Amino acid sequence: MRIPVIAVSFLALFAVNALALPQESRVPGGVALLPLTGINTAQPPSTWYRSNRVMVVPSTDTRLAEQSRWVAVIGIPLSAKPAKRQHVRSEGTSFYFSIQEKAYEAQYLTVPNKRHVEPNPEDVARWQRERRKMNQAFVAWSQPAQAVSRFDLPTQGPFSSAFGLKRFFNNQPRNPHSGLDIAAPKGTPIVSPASGKVVDTGDYFFNGNTVIIDHGFGLTTMYCHMSQIDVAIGDQLKSGDIIGAVGKTGRVTGAHLHWSVSLNNTRVDPTLFLSE
Repeated sequence: MRIPVIAVSFLALFAVNALALPQESRVPGGVALLPLTGINTAQPPSTWYRSNRVMVVPSTDTRLAEQSRWVAVIGIPLSAKPAKRQHVRSEGTSFYFSIQEKAYEAQYLTVPNKRHVEPNPEDVARWQRERRKMNQAFVAWSQPAQAVSRFDLPTQGPFSSAFGLKRFFNNQPRNPHSGLDIAAPKGTPIVSPASGKVVDTGDYFFNGNTVIIDHGFGLTTMYCHMSQIDVAIGDQLKSGDIIGAVGKTGRVTGAHLHWSVSLNNTRVDPTLFLSE
């Protein structure tokens, strides 16, 4: 009898604290909200997109309650091809969704430190070590008592570089912009936009001083180019807790915060998660 009691309490928790889901945008770099029609398990079903487990939350659409108890919240890679139907697996059942095209603008930046555009072999080796360390944080899976699906802004300032921009450093093409840049003076406080656990910190070659927070169920956020870090790995944070300050460390052209949101190990547009 214990298992049904636990399952009911789990659903009751979400019923009392109904999630405001991120804005849906089925484009490369966006988020798909996919009803898992026909799956009525008491616990969230194990659901996978590509090779990553995805967040699943109770459906808030009462009209679909009988057919769809759960909704998968899926991050779509910037590299996804709109013409290809996307396959999701859940409890032995296949689900599919389509992606629309989106044209991202180009951005040309002049980077004074040429090693941040053409790194030497030692820089490349360092970057590869750091990338493996960050990837471990992005693929981690935790299940806190309450899922997070919306964020407040981590710092105050205008958006200086949008997510998804096709980037050119010193006229050389590089990977698209995988986060949102917020311009602010050096020393401006950075706060946690929601509850979570600090799972990585470091001084990285491209990212400068960096913090990664795990919010649970495959949702993580990353903060780069900080002037200082005021948290440590393992710290449990509440929304609004200070994690550090804006800076201009790593590959930058000026002081700003690079804020990245990762969902099922996929970098997605942070603005889709903003509360306002």
